[in-house]
Amino acid sequence: PGIYVCARCGHELFSSRSKYEHSSPWPAFTETLGPDSVSKREERPGALKVSCGKCGNGLGHEFLNDGPSRGQSRF
Repeated sequence: PGIYVCARCGHELFSSRSKYEHSSPWPAFTETLGPDSVSKREERPGALKVSCGKCGNGLGHEFLNDGPSRGQSRF
């Protein structure tokens, strides 16, 4: 339980309340902690490249409509 932060700068990214089990080997979240937690840019249809909102450290992707509920994203 707690807050997940950027490994590079310590910026707060995700809450454990939005974490859920997924088949990928990485932690999966349904939402960011706040609107400035991450920055996003489209990489390909259905997938956004996600970076730390403070330092730009690469965090992976947001997969649109791939969350635990219909219409939710997976980070």
